[in-house]
Amino acid sequence: MSAGTRRTLGLAAVLSAAGLMACGGAKEKPAAGGAETTAAAPPAAVATADAKQEAQQIFSTRCSVCHGETGHGDGPGASGLTPRPRNYHDKAWQDSVKDDEIEKAIVYGGAAVGRSPSMIANPDLQNKPEVVAALKDMIRQFGKEP
Repeated sequence: MSAGTRRTLGLAAVLSAAGLMACGGAKEKPAAGGAETTAAAPPAAVATADAKQEAQQIFSTRCSVCHGETGHGDGPGASGLTPRPRNYHDKAWQDSVKDDEIEKAIVYGGAAVGRSPSMIANPDLQNKPEVVAALKDMIRQFGKEP
């Protein structure tokens, strides 16, 4: 085997290991009892006061165009969309959707969670988990209102 082939195979092994770790495929060392465990998920982001203010601004300028200022799915851009934008006051939907699904849809768009591809992604929020959490909290709050 040539030196170039060995380097290529070595690089492939390192990248594969890194990919497994990034995707959660790597397991932690056995605990004292000997059982393998998966790595714990990072703690959920908590919305700070600044994040809540930024989330309100984002909702007003981006989300309300389709979802409406009050979250009923009746914004000015909603009329031409099929399916219609989500009504966040819908109790059945609120009960059926998980927080992480809402957050993923906010950042990566509706298609990322099997919903409408008309729900655009907000990649600029990927590194702002507190703002995403604040937007999710706003959506959940709409579900508590009539």
